[in-house]
This record gives sequence, C-alpha cells and structure tokens, in this order.
Amino acid sequence: MMKRSLVERELTSEGPSARPARRGQRSVSVNVAESPLTWLHARGHLSDRQFDAGERLRADWETAQLSPGVAMRWDLVRIRGSGRRELDPTERQLAAKQRFDGAAAAAGPGLSDILWRVVCACEALPDAEKALAWPARSGKLVLKLALDRVADFYRLR
Repeated sequence: MMKRSLVERELTSEGPSARPARRGQRSVSVNVAESPLTWLHARGHLSDRQFDAGERLRADWETAQLSPGVAMRWDLVRIRGSGRRELDPTERQLAAKQRFDGAAAAAGPGLSDILWRVVCACEALPDAEKALAWPARSGKLVLKLALDRVADFYRLR
C-alpha cells in the first residue's frame, strides 16, 4: 500500500501548484508522497509499459546512487556459503549506472531532459516544462515518447 501524505495546494489552470493554498483561494488535496510518474499512470496518461519503463529507470538511478546521498553505507553484510557469486555493492552500482546511461542514450538528447526531471528528480510535469522553457502541455507527449524508447531499451512488452 502506498503511503499517503495529503496537503492543501493552490489550484491553478495548470493544475496544483507547489505553493500552499491561501485563504479564499481554490485548493486541492495533493498526496506529496506520490511520484509524478505514478500520478500520470493512475489517471490513464501513461500505459503500463511506459510506467514500468519509468520505474525501471528510477530503480537504476537509485541503485547507481546518482542522486545526492548520505555519507554512510547501509548495505547488508554478505553471508558466505550461498554457493553462487553475487555482485558486490560496487558492481551492482556500476551495472545500474551502465543501464541508466544506456536508457538515457536510447531516449535521445532531446527527450532525456524531461525524462530525468519527471522520473528521477520527481518534478511535476508543469514545473519541468517551465524549467525547460517548453510550452504548457507539451511535456506529456515528449515524456511518453521518451518512456516508449526506454521501454524498448529494457525490452518491456
């Protein structure tokens, strides 16, 4: 079950804003624990395949530890005797970085910007469009194209 953290946000023509609702302003309850990718999928804007591709990309992003992190490692201690050799944490991190770089390259230079902002940095689609100086409502189409290419990279059906 997904964690819920509801807050009241000001409602604008582009959707909920990042600003808290002011008294007398139209507002909407927003689950801030929900990612923008989950929000788009839950409302039918992304297919299951596109959503899965985004989740795989985010998993590789997090496994590769590309985002700012803490100074301490919280990895589990490896126990001997499993019989087969598993990747150590550094090897897993490098493999995930290679997959992430390959997926971003498969999306292409014009599409990877919106992909990274929405999927990895968890920016709302309107905020990502503004940051990239794109017209309103153009980001969803570009994001869907990027996610289709990433799904092809990960060989998702």
